[in-house]
Amino acid sequence: MRQGEISLAGLLALFSLYLMYKSTELPIGYISGQGPGGGFWPFWLSVGMLLSCSGIAWNWWRGLSPASKSEEPLMDAFGWRTVALVGGGVVAFVALIPIVSMYGAISLFLIYYLLFLGRHSWLLTLVIAILLPIALFLFFEGAMYISMPQGLPFTQPLFDMMYDIIY
Repeated sequence: MRQGEISLAGLLALFSLYLMYKSTELPIGYISGQGPGGGFWPFWLSVGMLLSCSGIAWNWWRGLSPASKSEEPLMDAFGWRTVALVGGGVVAFVALIPIVSMYGAISLFLIYYLLFLGRHSWLLTLVIAILLPIALFLFFEGAMYISMPQGLPFTQPLFDMMYDIIY
């Protein structure tokens, strides 16, 4: 467990540095009249991730976290099964984006995650799986002017309806 904690923190720190570097190929500041530059969100989220990794490494070095004191194996059979189920869901989510759009893929992933993995009720699952993609659509397409992948042509009528609402 101890080795896994610092290894993952180091790997994520390197990944965040790479993302920060790549983000600077686009403007990372606010562009007057347009909103945040193309690299704004990736850069600043990567800064946050790097700071979090630094905090994890600091706690590991000082032996403050339970994992930094543990000699247990990183994961048991239940842990590996959970990683496979969640990881498989994420792979399916990414594969569905070009077919059912970013928002449709988010909705389907939420149904899978909340209903099947989380064992929540249909009511809660459907409320979140419908409202969250709508809120994300309004945020990205309406407020930020950032278009997400719209999938195959059968999704276009839904997007047309949503664009009519925000414009």
